[in-house]
Amino acid sequence: MHTPTSPFTKEQLLPKEETLELTKQKGSLFIGIPKETSFQEKRVCLTPDAISALTSNGHRILIESSAGTNASFEDIEYSEAGAEITKDRAKVFSCPIILKVEPPTLEEIEFLNSKALLISALQLKMQSKEYFKKLTEKKITALGFEFIKDQEGSFTAVRQLSEIAGSASILIASEIMSITNQGNGLLFGNVSGVPPTEVVIIGAGIVGEFAARAAIGLGANVRVFDNSITKLRTLQANIGQTVYTSTMQPKNLQKALMRCDVAIGAARGNNRAPILVNEELVKLMKSGSVIIDVSIDMGGCFETSEV
Repeated sequence: MHTPTSPFTKEQLLPKEETLELTKQKGSLFIGIPKETSFQEKRVCLTPDAISALTSNGHRILIESSAGTNASFEDIEYSEAGAEITKDRAKVFSCPIILKVEPPTLEEIEFLNSKALLISALQLKMQSKEYFKKLTEKKITALGFEFIKDQEGSFTAVRQLSEIAGSASILIASEIMSITNQGNGLLFGNVSGVPPTEVVIIGAGIVGEFAARAAIGLGANVRVFDNSITKLRTLQANIGQTVYTSTMQPKNLQKALMRCDVAIGAARGNNRAPILVNEELVKLMKSGSVIIDVSIDMGGCFETSEV
């Protein structure tokens, strides 16, 4: 009797281990958050809720003690959210990923490890050649908030900060004008029988729009200047009411500045904010009037502005 030979070898017939498809595991991040030391900077990059979202996904956060105090977040809140707290500033800066609000100083760059990832505002136009040389020497990958785009191509972080800056500029001006701050004692709100506060806004972008919203909400008389008709039209449409708008005609701008109580500088350029109001024009403004130059991080649009 003939036994048919098997087409498989003995090795092929032996049971083998089953190979399962594995999903690629994402590596956990180790993020350091130092305390901000820049003048008047009270912000912190992440709230305790944001820390909790990161730590629950397996990421490690090292935060400098009292980093959130000025923003009303205590160390205990960060600790309960899963962050590690340390008083060693150098240890925080030695993390492979650093999150900051303001650009790091030259001294802080010295603390960074080679090839670290820095995520912060960078304010490139305000930095020196030495600054970039230091970053290059340490092979730092620096990612600026102001350059991050969303899927629609919008600069999300810049827009949010611009909305805050626009609204805050009016509130700050109102505070400066009050008698308690040695101001001229004018109330920003509209009082029956009293002429409203005159506000001039130079620039009809996001900052200008939200400054106009805040000023109108307080009852001020608002005038907006910009050389882009499209921006002026968009501002009116977004505000939902008609406001005085004008292109940057020197006579119109001069007349408006001479009678205004508050001037908001909200114009930005590609390399530097354009100087739209010179020193002579500033001298013509009313005594006690207030200038808030929001575009100061790009040099300012008032000639007399200083950081």
